[in-house]
Amino acid sequence: MTPHELARGLFRVLETGDPALAADVVHDRFANREAAVAPAACSLSGPAGVLASSAWLRSAYEDLRLPIDAMAENGDRVWVRLRMQGRHTGPFVRYRDGRLDQAVPPTGREIDCEQIHVLDLHEGKVVRHEAVRDDVTMLQQLGVFPPSPSVALRMAAWKVGGRAARAAEEVTRRAAEAASSVCRRAARGREENAGDQAVRDAGSRERSAG
Repeated sequence: MTPHELARGLFRVLETGDPALAADVVHDRFANREAAVAPAACSLSGPAGVLASSAWLRSAYEDLRLPIDAMAENGDRVWVRLRMQGRHTGPFVRYRDGRLDQAVPPTGREIDCEQIHVLDLHEGKVVRHEAVRDDVTMLQQLGVFPPSPSVALRMAAWKVGGRAARAAEEVTRRAAEAASSVCRRAARGREENAGDQAVRDAGSRERSAG
């Protein structure tokens, strides 16, 4: 794939959670510098971390879209300017050191904010990611900053009533489950390879016996 195709593939993985595409475009040593505010699974290296990040974002935003406005490349580095768009239909949970920091209850609001991403490439795949995101605009669109009375009241009620903690646990579970799909896919691949090898070995024995 070209550098631009790899970049488009990475953001398509975030939009869809496609494990096959993740395996094609994400390096096994992939590192995401922006994972500090996400569930712990998002800090995992390789495709697992990207799939966990996809699950985290898609748990909050229905019809998540990351349309690319512009790209530039220089050797093994690609710069991407895009927009993050979607409808806030699930809790948007932010973390600090792997623990709940803030949970925004679903508002039904649309988000549309600009982001700049920097991708490093290695061995034909994306190996590192960092970003400059307009999170302030996103929080403004959700009514969190500055806080609208209705959103502030719901966030407080969620925190006091334990719904924020339960939402964080569920989002953490979804992210971990998405990350584990990499292991399941690898296990299926090993089983298929073992089966193919057994068939080849049987054929060899039959030819030898004949």
